Amino acid sequence: MPARCSVEEAVSFVKSGMNVFVHGSAATPAPLLDALSRRTDLSGIRVYHLHTEGADSFVAKEAAGRIFSNSFFTGPAARAAIADGRADFIPVFLSDIPGLFKSGRIKLDVALVQLSPADSHGLCTLGTSVDAARAAVDTAKMVIAEVNARMPRTHGDGAVPLSKLHAYAETDRALPNHPPGEESSVEGRIGELVANLVEDGSTLQMGIGAIPDAVLSRLKNKRDLGVHTEMFSDRLIDLVECGAVNNSKKSIYPGRIVTSFVSGSKRLYDFVDDNRLVEFHPCDHTNDTALIRRNPKVVAINSALEVDLTGQVCADSIGHKIYSGIGGQMDFIRGSALSAGGKPIIALPATAAGGKISRISGELTPGAGVVTTRGHVHWVVTEYGAVDLYGLSLRQRGEALISIAHPDFRGELKKKLAAVRHVAVG
Repeated sequence: MPARCSVEEAVSFVKSGMNVFVHGSAATPAPLLDALSRRTDLSGIRVYHLHTEGADSFVAKEAAGRIFSNSFFTGPAARAAIADGRADFIPVFLSDIPGLFKSGRIKLDVALVQLSPADSHGLCTLGTSVDAARAAVDTAKMVIAEVNARMPRTHGDGAVPLSKLHAYAETDRALPNHPPGEESSVEGRIGELVANLVEDGSTLQMGIGAIPDAVLSRLKNKRDLGVHTEMFSDRLIDLVECGAVNNSKKSIYPGRIVTSFVSGSKRLYDFVDDNRLVEFHPCDHTNDTALIRRNPKVVAINSALEVDLTGQVCADSIGHKIYSGIGGQMDFIRGSALSAGGKPIIALPATAAGGKISRISGELTPGAGVVTTRGHVHWVVTEYGAVDLYGLSLRQRGEALISIAHPDFRGELKKKLAAVRHVAVG
């Protein structure tokens, strides 16, 4: 049986030069990560992770030279470290991350995870985040866990036998709390436009944030909606409770909400706890386009930082500055496009920086990453309208995108389009 011990004793098994996976989002094992960061005897530790919460000590300047962060999806804690060169970013589709571990491309020595308590059969679960953690637990030489009494016990493919652990520390602490925020008028208008594109019987994929929340809050009058997504938050619960979401029309996992991880408030964690109607699966499964496309009318709702006049979508960086990651955007944009009646949607406010910058741009900012190519993009929505770029020429795309840009920037954008595409300025 594994050693039950303190967090300091648990991370004592980590040695210099090891590759360490860290569980992410609400499942970040913050006590273990902080204890690891306090070990001044270590050097050359390479940490691989998605967005983490509750612990930023491992990317602090004090950890430089001892712990080096490699993020597949960058959260606020790691942005400054990447910009300063104390950490790095790995651009990769969310669906491809488990394969990096399974293939041995990235060999993991240790997986640091947070688990729900063991049941009568000695089985813990990966709780709120199965995503890439499933492959990490299955391939790492050692699994070291925080077993949190308040981590929800979830169904699907997240079971981890207590006997598989090398060591574990028990805790009793609340998960990160992210209740839905207040909606702005811009977010509300975008939510309305996107909701109008959702038909009865659609299968939803949505992320976290104000715009997905605004969309979900406007779907209560829909019927027979299903959910197959990489993640969801609190607003989905309202649609389940009012009967709008029943998953009855899905071809894959009918009657079930399928996700890879969740992030939200205690209400959300209580909702998924021992809920057999919600299944958590690894992200190479939830984000497999071959599965996504088999569901009907898949509506994929994703955000962006910038869209140029040809339809190229930047969602991971502001110029050279890494802001987030590729995530599952391309997985679901493509999967929904292949779905019968599917609608891939990029939704974003028309401006940034308090209205000083147009998010619809003549060209992407130098250094910006193209997450969704212009060949994959379909619907783009701002508070000024919704346009479908599929099948349009470069000139037509430019004109369509200018029509949903903020009016203050349309004149400038028309001049840029005219200069590049040799069209008359209207």
